[in-house]
Amino acid sequence: MLNQAALTGESMPIRVRRGQEVMSGSTNAGEAFDLGVTRAAADSTYAGIVRLVEAAQASKAPMARLADRYSMLFLAVTAALATAAWWVTGDPIRAVAVLVVATPCPLILAVPVALVAGLSRAAHFGVLIKGAKPLEALARIKTLILDKTGTLTDGRPQIVSIETHGDLSKDEVLHYAAALDQASKHPIAQAIVTAAQARGTVLPVPHDIIETPGEGVSGMIDGRKVVVGGASFVASQTSVHDPDSTLTTAGAVIVSLGVDGKMAGHIVMADALRSGTADLLAGLRRLGIARIILATGDRRAVAEAVTEGLGLDAIRADLTPDQKVLLVLTEHKNGPVMMVGDGVNDAPALAAADVGVAMGARGAAASAEAADVVLMVDHLDRLLPGIEIAQRSRRIALESVAAGIGLSVFGMIAAAFGYLTPVQGALAQEVIDVAVILNALRALRIKPRGAAPSHPHIPALNGPNT
Repeated sequence: MLNQAALTGESMPIRVRRGQEVMSGSTNAGEAFDLGVTRAAADSTYAGIVRLVEAAQASKAPMARLADRYSMLFLAVTAALATAAWWVTGDPIRAVAVLVVATPCPLILAVPVALVAGLSRAAHFGVLIKGAKPLEALARIKTLILDKTGTLTDGRPQIVSIETHGDLSKDEVLHYAAALDQASKHPIAQAIVTAAQARGTVLPVPHDIIETPGEGVSGMIDGRKVVVGGASFVASQTSVHDPDSTLTTAGAVIVSLGVDGKMAGHIVMADALRSGTADLLAGLRRLGIARIILATGDRRAVAEAVTEGLGLDAIRADLTPDQKVLLVLTEHKNGPVMMVGDGVNDAPALAAADVGVAMGARGAAASAEAADVVLMVDHLDRLLPGIEIAQRSRRIALESVAAGIGLSVFGMIAAAFGYLTPVQGALAQEVIDVAVILNALRALRIKPRGAAPSHPHIPALNGPNT
């Protein structure tokens, strides 16, 4: 039993039979087994993904900073005014006054101050942005590409429903299944145990346990013969009762329970959407994201079943890592692209996107390394304050530039007409510098709508903790 979610996007563990090939980077989710290495490390799946990341990073166009775009224009205006003042009046002092009052600080200081303040504010909400350039890009995102497993979904199997057959209640079905599954290391079994414990169920210790790897477990619970596992395995040890066909939805796993030789019930497990996903996507659209696309290596039927009703613009399933990169590059025609993922297979696409966002809490180290932004808490809703802080920080930076350069140009014109001496121009320059820097520091006080700090001991800034 192998978990390949980080490589393929398959949310549930798969069974690999003797003689089949296994991808490097898979995680053992069952009994120990002998693994024969048949290829060099450089030819492995993981190494191929690393090469894709390096190629994506090398081909990624550098982002232009605000200061880079406007500094040459400001220099040209300053030189033109100084030259014109000297040429028209014949007084070199006026040219000196123009040069003295000219201050590029709104560009070289106010913009970085606003953006770095935005980085600090975003970190307060659990969003680690790796520099001012990604922050600028995050403010201009138009297309969002989401991975499924571990990003849009929790990445772990959860109980969707419990069906009973016989005299046992739903709580009793879960009680017996969880009690026996304490003896199994299978991830599905452990998920059932965790769900039962979360409901406060006291689980007895099972006895006379016999586990068939990949099939199920049998044993004694409170003096009753209990068997839990796949439907066919349980049916072979009880009176045959096939699960209702309506239970077998795409991406779901059915765990059957037999008690004292009779089929007692079924537990439907699936990798469910994170709570509040629909509200999250609506919030992202309000922030200006026009296209939201699901990109997953999982099967299309599973992807469609999980995202039904979310109103996504497109679903791309059965994707390999290089196909995810191609999707990112294709979507560039619609504007800046943000990719959100958590697995090793997402790392190349994260590197190729204008802004790559990794789930840092339980995501793969490779994806966090390739990403421009890391969500330090395992909640996708942190994207909302992150994007809003980026947009408002960029707006504050632009305001500082507009106000500072406008005042500077006004001062240069006044100096050119002789209303300011070089000393007065120097004083005016310092006043303008201080004013725009103080304005840029407003980014430290940004309060995203409805968001709460990620630290549990910090009170909410604007509404309850989420």
